[in-house]
Amino acid sequence: MGRTVLVLAVLLSGCATTGPVKWPAAPSAEKSPRKILVVVTSNGRFVGKSAEKTGYWLSEVSHFYEVVTAAGFAVDFVSPLGGAPPCDERSNDREEPSNKAFVADEVMQRLEHSKTPDDVKPEDYVAIYFAGGHGPMFDLPDNEPLQQFTRSIFERGGIVSAVCHGPAALLNVKLADGTYLLAGKTVTGLSNMEEWLSGKQKLVPFSLEDQLAAKSGGKYVSVFPFNSHVEVSGKLITGQNPGSTRAVAEALVKALQ
Repeated sequence: MGRTVLVLAVLLSGCATTGPVKWPAAPSAEKSPRKILVVVTSNGRFVGKSAEKTGYWLSEVSHFYEVVTAAGFAVDFVSPLGGAPPCDERSNDREEPSNKAFVADEVMQRLEHSKTPDDVKPEDYVAIYFAGGHGPMFDLPDNEPLQQFTRSIFERGGIVSAVCHGPAALLNVKLADGTYLLAGKTVTGLSNMEEWLSGKQKLVPFSLEDQLAAKSGGKYVSVFPFNSHVEVSGKLITGQNPGSTRAVAEALVKALQ
């Protein structure tokens, strides 16, 4: 019980927003030349581990969307299977100001009718962003269409970004020369300690921290659990946990400007 209270406290302190949110008028995804692709999981359970449900983490979508659309960028949503991606119920706080504004906006309908990788073209986007939640640990690391999409955006000079468990999608992305995209890059993502604090360390298929360290050549960096932390390594931007989402979005906007 004590550990659960601690986890909730640090999560809320890292993600809290005070006061009402004035939702930005989103640019048209059809007309804007500056578009960002937001990728969410299609997986809604801890595969082979538990009947417990999971999915994408709502604030890692709503906070990101709020920042980038306010800066004038349009957003499209994609998931491996398309359609309505599962939201992790633990994150489904619809009274949190940014979440409340997001689900009340037409953008929620677009997310619930997400495109598949076959529906989009990498040349239409200046950046790609992978939201977290535990779902991505199961269906994003080996998704070849999204790997190719990420490689294309990166090699064309676009920005690749991810937060929390989202960097799992980058583990197996290889560039045209056969090297891993993460090789030699400084990177972050949910730490082993944060996974332990979440109580899910025995349910995930691998340690994200360990795999990020291995693929980057030992350049994984983290800070005290659930404090906001972002690493910018060239055209790669990663955030450690849900409370890092706004900082990832702000770093992305800065890089694109």
